[in-house]
Amino acid sequence: MKNEFNKKYEKLTQSQRLYGLNIPIVAITGGIATGKSTVTSILKQKGLFVIDADHLVKMIYQTDEAKKFIQDHFPEAWMNSEINFKKLRSIFFSDNKRKELIENFIYSKLPYSFKQEVLKITNQDFCIYDVPLLFEKEIDKKVDVSVLIYAPEEVQTQRLTKRDGCSTEDAKKIISQQMGIEMKRDKADFLILNEGSQKELYQNVTSLLDTIIYADRS
Repeated sequence: MKNEFNKKYEKLTQSQRLYGLNIPIVAITGGIATGKSTVTSILKQKGLFVIDADHLVKMIYQTDEAKKFIQDHFPEAWMNSEINFKKLRSIFFSDNKRKELIENFIYSKLPYSFKQEVLKITNQDFCIYDVPLLFEKEIDKKVDVSVLIYAPEEVQTQRLTKRDGCSTEDAKKIISQQMGIEMKRDKADFLILNEGSQKELYQNVTSLLDTIIYADRS
C-alpha cells in the first residue's frame, strides 16, 4: 500500500503545478536554523521520499554542461579542472548581473533534474519538495500545500550562534538577508513548530502527516 494524499488539500491541476507534475506537491521550507534538515530526516525515517532542491543544484553542477558553463563565463571560479565553489559564491553575492546569469542557467536545468527524481517515487501518490526559496521565488503558487518549519527569530539567532560560533550581531545580519520568518508564517498553509525538544518536533511532524496523508499503517 502507498501513503496516499488527502484529496481535500489537492488544490491545483496538473497544468498549474510546478513543472506540470501530475501528482500533488507538498513543499517544505523554513528559515536558517529553524530545523528544516531535521524535519526532512524525520520524513525519510518514516519512509517518505523527499526531493531536495539543494541536492538537485549540486547534481546540476556535476554535469559536463555546468562545468563548461563555469569555464566559459566564470573562468576565475574554475581551478584545477573543477569548480571552486567558494569563489563562485563570492561572485554570486557580489554582482547581481552575474548572479542572475548563474541563476538562469541553474533554473533552466532544474525541471529535468526534478522530473528525474520524481521517477524514483514508488510508495506515495504525492511529491514532497524541500525548497529553501519557496516564497522568495513564488514557487508556493505552484504547489498544492506549503509547509513552514517555524521557530521565532530569537530562537533562530540562538541556534545560529551556537551552531556556527558567530556573534549575535552576525547571526542577526545573516537572518536579515532572508525573507522574515513571520512573513513566511503568514504565507504558509501549515506550520511545523520547532521551538522545543526533538521529541516535540517529531510529534509535530507526525501530526501534520496525519492531517495531509493517509499513511499505510500495515
